[in-house]
Amino acid sequence: MELIGVALITIGLVFRIISVIGVIRFPDAFTRLHATGKAATVGLFGLLAGASFIMPALIWKALALGLFMLAAAPVVSHAIASAERSPHSVRE
Repeated sequence: MELIGVALITIGLVFRIISVIGVIRFPDAFTRLHATGKAATVGLFGLLAGASFIMPALIWKALALGLFMLAAAPVVSHAIASAERSPHSVRE
C-alpha cells in the first residue's frame, strides 16, 4: 500500500511541477489560469490519493478537500479571468 501511495504522490508532484512551469512560461493570464486550473488540480488529487493510501485514517479528510477543490477551482478561475478582462484592470 505504501508503494502505491508513494507512486501517487510522485505523480501528483510531477503535475504540480508542470503547473508551476506553466505559470512561469506561459505569456498571458488566461493560459496561466489553464495551467494552474488543470495541472494543479490533478496534482492535488494525486497527492491526496497517495496520502490516503499511506495513512488510511485521512481518507475522509482527503475526500472532503478534493470535493472542495472541485467546487472552488472553477469559481476562482472564472473570477480571476473576469478580473483580467475587466476594463478597470491594471495593464503593464
